[in-house]
Amino acid sequence: MTLGQILAVVLLAMATSAAGTWQVQDWRMGKQLAEQGAQFQTDLGLVSAAAAKQVSGEQSKRQALEKTLATSDQQHFRELSDEQRNQARLRDRLATADLRLSVLLDATDSASGCGVQATTDAAGVDHGAQRAQLDPAHAQRIIGITDAGDQGLIALRACQAYAKEVSTPK
Repeated sequence: MTLGQILAVVLLAMATSAAGTWQVQDWRMGKQLAEQGAQFQTDLGLVSAAAAKQVSGEQSKRQALEKTLATSDQQHFRELSDEQRNQARLRDRLATADLRLSVLLDATDSASGCGVQATTDAAGVDHGAQRAQLDPAHAQRIIGITDAGDQGLIALRACQAYAKEVSTPK
């Protein structure tokens, strides 16, 4: 063999060896990539399952809170309706003179100049305290003011209950 042929055979052997080495490396890398891909899929599945469980738990908490708030809202609406009905009944009784509002007077206050008698009749319940009946129009205005105040207090309690329920960690 000539030097060129020997050189060609050596080059061919080197090329074949390099190609074989590349092929073996390719198989190893392919196997590693396949294992990494499988591990990635497993990890992704675990993360997805944990996220789904957390979302489900948060949804359950939200639904429980919504149910509690709905119940609380119904209770406060019922209280408000009852109070409005009581106030309307009271206003009607005042308008028909079925009920009269009166105030206690200070019998020792000589500066008031009020000429209300100091004695009460036998039907009085304050055992001798001086009382003056209010004009029905004034009584209506007072009932309107107390009605607005009662509604405000009921709304305040509803807001406080809502804030407490929302801010309390479960």
